[in-house]
Amino acid sequence: MAEMVYPLVIGAARGMFRALDLKIHVTGAEHVPSSGGAVLVSNHVSYLDFIFVGYGALPAGRLVRFMAKKEVFDHRVSGPLMRGMHHIPVDRAAGAGAYDHAVAALRGGELVGVFAEATISRSFTVKDIKNGAVRMAAAAGVPLIPVTVWGTQRLWTKGRPKDLTRRHVPVTVEVGPPTRPGPQDDVARLTAELRERMAASLDRVQRAYPENPPGAWWQPAHLGGTAPTPEEAAELDAAELEARRRR
Repeated sequence: MAEMVYPLVIGAARGMFRALDLKIHVTGAEHVPSSGGAVLVSNHVSYLDFIFVGYGALPAGRLVRFMAKKEVFDHRVSGPLMRGMHHIPVDRAAGAGAYDHAVAALRGGELVGVFAEATISRSFTVKDIKNGAVRMAAAAGVPLIPVTVWGTQRLWTKGRPKDLTRRHVPVTVEVGPPTRPGPQDDVARLTAELRERMAASLDRVQRAYPENPPGAWWQPAHLGGTAPTPEEAAELDAAELEARRRR
């Protein structure tokens, strides 16, 4: 497919990284295949995560097609960009269409990016994850590759003001070894194992992060930060969902 928009967006992102002097550290990029389909499944702590997950695939010369909620595609600014980069819209009222679209892209040799928690984690821990990533990888016969991003929440996350001009922020991207789910495998078991791998990777990355001041809002509570606990975050999410339902 023609790639007119994606290279421009990548160039703009790299310019932003240089201007802000972001300290981006990528490990495990060799796990991204240089050709063929694969599912990249990432934790979700920031509205900017897709940029950095995609950055982790660039050493392999690959572009990632992210699954994102339909509302992003309907926006007058982000919509043309998302469509131009051939990302995959997800209509939560009709999710089967997005699933079929993603499986077809995987079978066609594309990388598909999935945020399996579905929403940003306010607690900066890994929430319960959906089984779609495992199901898609099994259906398409492609590898499933976990990715961890950390530090991006300091720029823009849920419940906090944007800070898109903050300079010198360390950002970690860790790409894990792939697994290859089979069509006869237990999806629930594999999803639970995937969540355990994601949580272990995130904890490791958080503990190795070069800036860990006590009481930081962008650190999880179990590491001495002031982010909501998972239980508090669940209450905030439920309140937000109820407010949205009433509107």
